[in-house]
Amino acid sequence: MADLAQARAYVLGAARLIDRRWFAVLFDGGDPGLVLKALSGYQNGDGGFGHGLEPDTRTPRSQPLNVEVALQYMADAGVADLTMAKAACDFLERVSAPSGGAPILLPGFEADAHAPHWRGYARPPELVPNSGIVGLLHKLGVEHGWREATTEQIWRWIDDEGLGGHDILDAAIFLESVPDRPRAHAAAARLATALPQAQWFKADPASPGYGVTPLWFAPTPDSFCRPWFEDALIERHLDHLAADQQADGGWPVSWVPPGPASVLEWRGVQTLKALRTLKAYGRI
Repeated sequence: MADLAQARAYVLGAARLIDRRWFAVLFDGGDPGLVLKALSGYQNGDGGFGHGLEPDTRTPRSQPLNVEVALQYMADAGVADLTMAKAACDFLERVSAPSGGAPILLPGFEADAHAPHWRGYARPPELVPNSGIVGLLHKLGVEHGWREATTEQIWRWIDDEGLGGHDILDAAIFLESVPDRPRAHAAAARLATALPQAQWFKADPASPGYGVTPLWFAPTPDSFCRPWFEDALIERHLDHLAADQQADGGWPVSWVPPGPASVLEWRGVQTLKALRTLKAYGRI
């Protein structure tokens, strides 16, 4: 079993304000609105989010990647700020390609510290983060023209062959909440079959290094993707997750962030995600 008292001490001593607020919602009956207040500090005048909300990119400039992270905070806290979310959609509308969707990172982020895996990164719009953003907008009840204009492009991307683990994870967020349920369930069945062979999917919890695990897809027992995995596999990953708690009470990161501040911030995020999952599965 994970040590909640140690984890609390780590979060209160090292995590960002927004993650301390999230911890309070999860374990102390805290006000979800305070998560939104903390989140507002990351939003720029153009409606997008920057300032290291996703700690691997330190740029203050708005980035589509950060919009997905912001909406996920709303979903995790169980409360939406429609004004904040619609302003983010206005930003996405301005930076999207004519064919639909925004690139995960806009040019200019390279001027500030960023993780090694983002070096030289320049890609056109694709499944990540657009499918996650659209799925979260549906989940939060946020209506916007950008959401509707991007949906058909997302369906085309989902139909592509050879999707990686991150692609399938973002697609699952979309498929969980998109209104066309027959089409969503058919696509989900196909992706569940493809996932074990997908790049970056980490089926064995003991394998070293970074990977997208079953618990990323099913962080709670009622998750949309939970039926994709056998009970025994989930239990092995839960055992490993609980055992991965560090001596200081927090959880580690398995990649290289851009600096010490990012390491602390990511460890706070990873600790909250671990605690949420372990609590949901009755391990705390």
